[in-house]
Amino acid sequence: MVCDNIRKPENLRPKENGEILLENKQIFIVDDDESVCRALGALLVTYGFTVDTFTSAEEFFRAVPDSVPGCLILDIHMPGMDGWETLQRLLVSGSGRPVIVISADKNGEFDEKALRTGAAGYLQKPFNDRALVDLINTAFEKKGSANKTGK
Repeated sequence: MVCDNIRKPENLRPKENGEILLENKQIFIVDDDESVCRALGALLVTYGFTVDTFTSAEEFFRAVPDSVPGCLILDIHMPGMDGWETLQRLLVSGSGRPVIVISADKNGEFDEKALRTGAAGYLQKPFNDRALVDLINTAFEKKGSANKTGK
């Protein structure tokens, strides 16, 4: 089931300092907890991101082709296809979409496993809003650098 899809900015404008915001800052949130989808979506829209939310990995894969750019915020513990399986499927598909893994689990090894598995980062719930936004921006910057260097 798709959460309330919180799409937002269609036209991003230059900041006052003249810096142009990237128009393709699309965020996909996959978390089986609808309240997490809504809260993260509402937060990220205020930072200028366009957000689509999904309550399962299966719904995400049905709705979003691998060719669509963006950053995926992915919960680990979900019924059906869990976050680790989802991350593996993305890697095998070659989508190149950066993934930020989130979890309420207190397992201290998740951050290492997430990075080893190819995620752009890991955050343990609850996390600081700014930490999430900074991690998303870093993921987009790295992805942009990789595209420019042909990686």
